[in-house]
Amino acid sequence: MQCYCLSVGDRNVGCHRAVLFRFSHVDHLHIQSSGLVLADLHFPSSSVCRHGPKEIRADGLKASDLLKAIMEVFPLDQYEDQPAAVMQRVPSDEAKNLPVPIWDTYQQIVNASEGKTVKIEQVERFAFYERAKKAYAVVHTGENMQYANIILKKGCVFD
Repeated sequence: MQCYCLSVGDRNVGCHRAVLFRFSHVDHLHIQSSGLVLADLHFPSSSVCRHGPKEIRADGLKASDLLKAIMEVFPLDQYEDQPAAVMQRVPSDEAKNLPVPIWDTYQQIVNASEGKTVKIEQVERFAFYERAKKAYAVVHTGENMQYANIILKKGCVFD
């Protein structure tokens, strides 16, 4: 497992640019087939990455800010009905109708980036972990909002 850190000491270096730099030097076909995870600080990134994905540390950075930056260079798969997926609320949170405001934020970001309404799938918690194990990379953010994990399926870049 390879872990990329985006900070030195207590400050972030390059922040979003450092994450984007990592994506400019990867196998884009592999990302396209397996996806990219933006994980909140509650996500077991290191455990998931033992199964293959690269771990990219973006501690202290908000997932929504990273998503916005990544979407500038990372089009979603236009052939997938739901090219993005979030972790579904667990049944007890669903029963309480726990609000998940980050989902609205994500929806706005991907819609604006894609220029259309994008369907975002909700995946059961343990199925989400299994899908994440097959991703190209997990970007572990400092996002502290609940259910702020999202998997993106990369599309093709057309000129």
